[in-house]
Amino acid sequence: MDETNETKHLGIVTGGSLSRGIDIRLDGAVSVEEMSVGRFVTIQGQRRRFFGILTDVTLEHTDPRAALSPPNVADAFVSEVISGTTAFGTVHVVPYLAWDGSEDAPSPAKTVPPHFAEARVTDAKEIELIFGKNDTKHIWIGSPLDMEEAPVCLSVQRLTERSTGVFGKTGTGKSFLTRILLAEIVQKSDAVSLIFDMHSEYGWSGTSEGGGQVKGLKQLFGSKVAVFTVDPEASRRRGVSVDFVVQIGYDEISADDVASLAGTLNLNEVQVQAAERLEKGHGRSWLAEFLDCTSLEEIAEYGGGAEHEGTLQALHRKLQRLDRLAFLTRDKHDDSVKRVMEYLQNGNHVVLEFGRYRNTLAAYILVANLLTRRIHEQYVDRVERALSGEGSPPPNLVIVIEEAHKFLSPSVAGYTTFGTIARELRKYNVTLLVIDQRPSGIDHEVLSQIGTKITFLLDDERDIDAALAGVSGRSELRAVLAKLETKQQALIFGHAVPMPVVVRPRTYDAEFYRAMGHLEPGERRAALDRDAEDLFGGGG
Repeated sequence: MDETNETKHLGIVTGGSLSRGIDIRLDGAVSVEEMSVGRFVTIQGQRRRFFGILTDVTLEHTDPRAALSPPNVADAFVSEVISGTTAFGTVHVVPYLAWDGSEDAPSPAKTVPPHFAEARVTDAKEIELIFGKNDTKHIWIGSPLDMEEAPVCLSVQRLTERSTGVFGKTGTGKSFLTRILLAEIVQKSDAVSLIFDMHSEYGWSGTSEGGGQVKGLKQLFGSKVAVFTVDPEASRRRGVSVDFVVQIGYDEISADDVASLAGTLNLNEVQVQAAERLEKGHGRSWLAEFLDCTSLEEIAEYGGGAEHEGTLQALHRKLQRLDRLAFLTRDKHDDSVKRVMEYLQNGNHVVLEFGRYRNTLAAYILVANLLTRRIHEQYVDRVERALSGEGSPPPNLVIVIEEAHKFLSPSVAGYTTFGTIARELRKYNVTLLVIDQRPSGIDHEVLSQIGTKITFLLDDERDIDAALAGVSGRSELRAVLAKLETKQQALIFGHAVPMPVVVRPRTYDAEFYRAMGHLEPGERRAALDRDAEDLFGGGG
């Protein structure tokens, strides 16, 4: 930063505690209006330097008469005299890290600075000390408030070794930040990703809020990314060349897959249990045979007399909605899971688009849950065989799902593989990246296992409480989260960052594409011309 230490000076420590935070009295020359919640503050103690974030701003006075009978501040001289003396501002700072000046990184703060220690604005070098450099081991995610020149970076290894959640209400910027995360993972991580792309936003070009087009992962990284689809017609209309068309056989759908659709198909517990018994009695062909029943007598007979006729009829009627999904087939077809695994094993990232089914939640849940269940089974098998000396383990896998509360609600999480993956942490080399606007709908136990949380503005009090569940200093972070701007501001905390931070995410634009190594045709020709000139000289 260009400012001097004097102009960055904020004030001095006047009180506080380790559990409650530190109170800082602002100097008279410091404007209270410039003290925004979420801002970084450095406190210089006698032996160590403390790094924290500002969580509250207060107006104070030394004379009660100043509040009961306010002075005439229209007089510039009177205003200058009382500012910082009779009337002054204080800020509340929660210290998260302490640094003793050694070559080691800052460590969690276990004490507090002394009375009258100097507080000042954190500078760019200190941000780099805390979060690391923008290099091959870190993801540049954005910049702190009021510090556009200081990149905040996440450890790519720590980000992918535990599950991550991106939360926020619609329109806050979740999709754009997720694109940045995924692009950086493709470029800098050894992990591969399987992205269930509900609205066709990540594979090929998507639409920005302004109506323009933004590039997808396939356009930025070419053959490193494969685009799969369940709707080839929609892909052709968009001009997207897909790598594989996914089809699912009725005989691949288990009763657990049906149970995961309970909320979407309006199945009650009795009907789910009936489906489980039908599968147990008839094997893999149960669903196709059950749907082939055309009369009430056939439906009752298929139940073998052990099920209530009304239950079977209701289950049959609700499951008929699956017949409308054109990607479900009774014919012989290529094994979709096998093809996904081949791409992942070769280090490719897979984006699965849903085309016309983008608003059909049943299709999204069915495909995502079924493929994840079978892929997870193969990962468990391969990791366990590798541990016994048979072959090498598969690459670390990040599975990306939207509308996560539909997969991870308390009533459904037990039937889906996603809850299992979250609880296993990275035991079998698989983690989740969940995107959701209703974190309160996610099972509390699953939510507690999400390592890194990136939270945009949330309106609902229950969602705010859920996003911050199990976090140290929850009440202070709650105040920070509640004051985020409507768009393009996020609070990041958890496993991938050493301390909570409010950032303004990077812009997903042409400059970002170039940072990922992508050049437009004109830029590529210009680069080739420069290379030729460097190689052969000005004469060509």
